[in-house]
This record gives sequence, structure tokens and C-alpha cells, in this order.
Amino acid sequence: MEIYEPNTASLISKKLLEINAIKLSPQNPFSWASGWKSPIYCDNRLSLSYPEVRKLILEKLTKAIQTHFLNIEAVAGVATAGIPQGVLIADKLDLPFVYVRSKAKGHGMENMIEGKITPGQKVVVVEDLVSTGGSSLKAVNDLKNAGFNVLGMVAIFTYGFDLAQQNFAKEGVKLICLSDYASMLPQALAKGYISDSDMTALTAWRKGPDTWHP
Repeated sequence: MEIYEPNTASLISKKLLEINAIKLSPQNPFSWASGWKSPIYCDNRLSLSYPEVRKLILEKLTKAIQTHFLNIEAVAGVATAGIPQGVLIADKLDLPFVYVRSKAKGHGMENMIEGKITPGQKVVVVEDLVSTGGSSLKAVNDLKNAGFNVLGMVAIFTYGFDLAQQNFAKEGVKLICLSDYASMLPQALAKGYISDSDMTALTAWRKGPDTWHP
């Protein structure tokens, strides 16, 4: 797991905080589907409603791909939030686009992957958010099983969990993220979204998200 570049990480975090795509609430945490309590909620889909932020993310994701994945031949979005970002990138790079469902469609062709499947085609996967990496890596494996050559993945934001780092390393998948939790916290503090006392709880959550309580 790599962060594209420090200046970009700070800028993206700042913009996501400004549009309320990242919400921080250490005193009244959010509940995840996994049962974890979390002081952060990240909804990068909101960036699509802000042209300036949308264009910035598109520019940075595209540059990250051009820097790290030179031989890309197609773009794949992970349903659902990775689809619009992937379409924008594919259009900018003039490349084919496909997307990966979370589960196969229950009727018609019962597709897991929507779009033209070309065996051996070199594809980069687009995600909006990486937490533990489970759903993201499932999409990667679905693409591999369909015959694609997966070069790696780009994402807007990651919580930077050790578990995600381990999961991506185990699968041998290169992940490039524009920003992460560690880059976001100083921005949140500097802009007054959190207080000095909140930092202790927010830092503790990052170290042990499965056992953290406010």
C-alpha cells in the first residue's frame, strides 16, 4: 500500500473534509456493518456533486495510474462507488471500462463483470475507499478469474489498517491511494474539525479499530 504523494494526500483530505465527505465524531461514533464502532465516516461519493473536487480527484487518480501502471489497457470499477470514478478515468485515458458487481446478477446473463471481457487484458481497478481490503480484493480475484491481467488498484482514501496492508501484500496486489487517515488527522485538527483532546481517541481507533470504544 502506497500513498501517491504527501502533498496530494493532504490536499485530498482537506477537500473531503470541506465537503463533509469525511465526518469525524469521536464522542458519538458511527456503527459499521462489521459491528465495529468508528469515529469516522467516509463517503467519497459526495465528491461527485462538487465539480472542483471531482476534477481534482480525477486528475490525481489518472496521474497515479500513469505513474505506476504504464501498460494499462482497461479500467475496472468496483461497484458501486468505484464505477463513476472508473468511468471518468477510462474516458480521460480513452480506454475500455468494465465494472465488478459485489455478487453475480440473479437474472439474464448472471454476470459478475459487466462490460467486454478480453482475456489477458491489462486492467487497473478503481476503488473509492479501502478499509480492510476484503471487498476490494474480491473484485480483483473476480477479474483474474475472468481472465484479466490485474496490474493493481488505485483508491481515493484508505484508513491505513495493518490488516489491509497484510491482505494486499498476501495477494500481491499493488495499491496506490491518494490519501489516508494519517494524512487527514493533521488537516482536521488544523481546520478545527476536531480538538486536541479528540486526537487521542482518533489515534487509538486507528491502532485497534476492532476493540475501540469511545
